[in-house]
Amino acid sequence: MKLVFMGTPDFAVASLDALVKAGFEIAAVVTAADKPAGRGQKLSESAVKKYAVEHGIKVLQPVKLKDPEFIADLQELKPDLQVVVAFRMLPEVVWNMPPKGTINLHASLLPHYRGAAPINHAIINGEKESGVTTFFLKHEIDTGDVIFSETVNITDDDTAGDLHDKLMFVGAGLLVKTVKAIEAGNYQEMPQPAAEELKHAPKIFKDFCQINWDLPVQTVYNLIRGLSPYPTAFTKLNDKTLKIFKTSIENQVPDVAPGSFLTDGKTFLKFAARDGFLKLTDLQYEGKKRMSVEEFLRGMRL
Repeated sequence: MKLVFMGTPDFAVASLDALVKAGFEIAAVVTAADKPAGRGQKLSESAVKKYAVEHGIKVLQPVKLKDPEFIADLQELKPDLQVVVAFRMLPEVVWNMPPKGTINLHASLLPHYRGAAPINHAIINGEKESGVTTFFLKHEIDTGDVIFSETVNITDDDTAGDLHDKLMFVGAGLLVKTVKAIEAGNYQEMPQPAAEELKHAPKIFKDFCQINWDLPVQTVYNLIRGLSPYPTAFTKLNDKTLKIFKTSIENQVPDVAPGSFLTDGKTFLKFAARDGFLKLTDLQYEGKKRMSVEEFLRGMRL
């Protein structure tokens, strides 16, 4: 069975690698166009493109997915199935092309957490479990019939980065299982289960990342770990941005206003939320590198 794989970041590379190692023919990968990055604005290649080039796989990088030249290239490849992992929304002319359809790997247990940031929102909402789902694409985003899903536990101190890595490898295995089942014709499509109230995973913008210290300490703690390591929760300290990657909770009712900080200038820095303190352990001050709180306090007088 001939596949075309569509994806861009590291999350997708694990799935592509698993398909290659399982012996599937990857006719081409479709990935984001190279973009200028860094101070020198040198063109940066996607993680999927780097993998494809290293393994001699044809690479397509359309700017527009309805471009007639790109559509013609896909048609010429004649894939039996298209596989999408962490890519853009596809037009129907693309996802409806292969005879066996187009499948997607989504980093949540659908129907919950449809959208661009399922990993972040699951942590932010304090979920105890998440998972991955494979499904066939249809018109409405993340609503297609489910093929398989697998659950993954979330610990109390998992960050979005931790959950990302768990789901990346579990998802790669689930995707191979799915493609094998489609190849053998041994699968059953299931409409997504109904839910009284759906949990959503919209794209995250900068304003959402600024910490509101008036909220309960557990809520702020979940926000910080749900945005770590990217796009990162932040607060203001001396009118500069302080990004916070990791904290621990002190369940002591503050006798200072929410947003106030306490420090001994050497080993600890903690901020007051509504009903407790968050003790910072891993942070980045504006204009500086990411560092431990001890390193930060050595070079900073508060």
